[in-house]
Amino acid sequence: MFLSAEPPGEGSSCVRVAAVGDIHCRESRREEAIAAFANLDARADLLLLAGDLTAHGLVPEAEVLADAVRGLRLPVFAVLGNHDWHEGRQAEIRSVLESAGAVVLEGEHATLELDDLEIGVVGAKGYVGGFPGSHLSDYGEDSLRAVYREAGEEVAAMDAGLRATAACDLRLVVLHYSPTEETLVGEPEGIWTFLGSDRLAAPIREHGPDLVVHGHAHAGRFEGRVADVPVYNVSVPVLGRDYHLFEVAAPASRGVH
Repeated sequence: MFLSAEPPGEGSSCVRVAAVGDIHCRESRREEAIAAFANLDARADLLLLAGDLTAHGLVPEAEVLADAVRGLRLPVFAVLGNHDWHEGRQAEIRSVLESAGAVVLEGEHATLELDDLEIGVVGAKGYVGGFPGSHLSDYGEDSLRAVYREAGEEVAAMDAGLRATAACDLRLVVLHYSPTEETLVGEPEGIWTFLGSDRLAAPIREHGPDLVVHGHAHAGRFEGRVADVPVYNVSVPVLGRDYHLFEVAAPASRGVH
């Protein structure tokens, strides 16, 4: 997938990335959603939406977000979250958002050019599975093993996307579930298994993208890391605002990982 967009500014080597998750759009929040992104074109070069875009996984809720981003000139990339899957309408939700110009990534990647920079965006929902001391294993009942397999499929998709974008000047990863327990601190440790998995960290650690964002953990904390890669929890309850604006500097050179 390849997109083009307006350059970030004459001579600029920074990309301004707006990111937010857990918007939970619904009709009663229509004005709030539209106002949240109303002036974004002037502030950011691209927007990452980190899942839970709807309140209950209903198509009319997705239409609220579609109306909020439809007029944006900057590229919009989104992943779906567990709320968006709740009613089994995820394909329709994807279609609604794409009709408004957003790119929905479900274990996929996209590339775009900003000025003289090529940017790769890798997007996946991620999944549950836990962290040291609380891992779900590939053992036992078929239903539990299916959860393990689904998490493995998300990991494999991330790995493939990061390999495919290895030559890009900047690489961004957007997830819903967390790849590190560092951004879960504040949530009860007993539910960390259901908030993410350190299996998602493996391709991040191997390929070293420039920025990783996720949502889902409403009571977590903003900043963490996987090896040297910064990871941020951009859920609205953590941010306390409409989105966070990152300025991501392009490395002087990018070798193939």
